[in-house]
Amino acid sequence: MRTLDMWSLVIRIKRNDTFKGKRVHNMILDILKKGNISGATVWTGVSGYGKRGKSNFQIEGISVNMPLIIEVIDDLEKIESILPEIKEIIGDNGLVTVHKTGVV
Repeated sequence: MRTLDMWSLVIRIKRNDTFKGKRVHNMILDILKKGNISGATVWTGVSGYGKRGKSNFQIEGISVNMPLIIEVIDDLEKIESILPEIKEIIGDNGLVTVHKTGVV
């Protein structure tokens, strides 16, 4: 079976992150659509931690700043074209990784 070489963009942020009064994950999805990215998935984490501290979900305490992961698979040229805008919005408040992947 042959695989197609593609690239994966993974963005890690927190659910409550905002930029200029708007939710970062919604802004990123708009950038991806505008950049003709084939598709994206937003994953919600239950708990995690990073340099900004702990991210978690609590029912009784009503804390909902869960970690989010936005994942994209597409051509490198398309991904590279949107990276500056995404990095501007995320700044140092998230983690952006790009790596080669095989699609079956």
